[in-house]
Amino acid sequence: MIRSTGSGLLHIEAPPEWLVQQGGLFHGIQLWVNLPSKDKMLTPKYQDIGRAKVALLSSHDGGALVRLIAGDVAGHAGPGSTHTPITLLHASLSPGAQLTMPWRKDFNALAYVLSGKGSAGVEKAPVGSGQLAVFEGFGNRPGLATDAETITVTASPTSELEVIVLGGEPIGEPVAHYGPFVMNTHAELAQAFQDYQAGRLGTIPAGHA
Repeated sequence: MIRSTGSGLLHIEAPPEWLVQQGGLFHGIQLWVNLPSKDKMLTPKYQDIGRAKVALLSSHDGGALVRLIAGDVAGHAGPGSTHTPITLLHASLSPGAQLTMPWRKDFNALAYVLSGKGSAGVEKAPVGSGQLAVFEGFGNRPGLATDAETITVTASPTSELEVIVLGGEPIGEPVAHYGPFVMNTHAELAQAFQDYQAGRLGTIPAGHA
């Protein structure tokens, strides 16, 4: 899910009905796109991006499947629309497979492991379920070593790897947050709470939540 919250948005997340009935493991990932202060109060936006809409890519050897949700990778564009430039993708790697992707140098670069084991970066730092890898040399922040303008993730020889790779152009502004509210100052946080209590936040229609 990708949301530009702008002036505020009420939402409720729930697993799909079939999962409620059958049970099983379900990953829920929310990406809230931060906005520069000049755009903080834009009208909130919700995008329903199903699996049929994402751009499907694969590594040259077929060992990795990439679902490009937003942004651009290797000349391909995902359907997600954001006010600030970002790239977001979900990659599935077979055991032993390696995925190397071009990445914009002015973007941050992060990889979050949904499940499995593997490594990240050219030095193959080990990563596993629930861990986040930060790549250096992108967006002017330190982290795992990279080569030129690419990032690499690798599945272990005995495990598949499910990973979210994301990054965006750093905004470079102060951040103040409390609970679900993210603003630039504490005064703006106080106003956000007042707006919520007064019912001034937008809502997502129930049919699309």
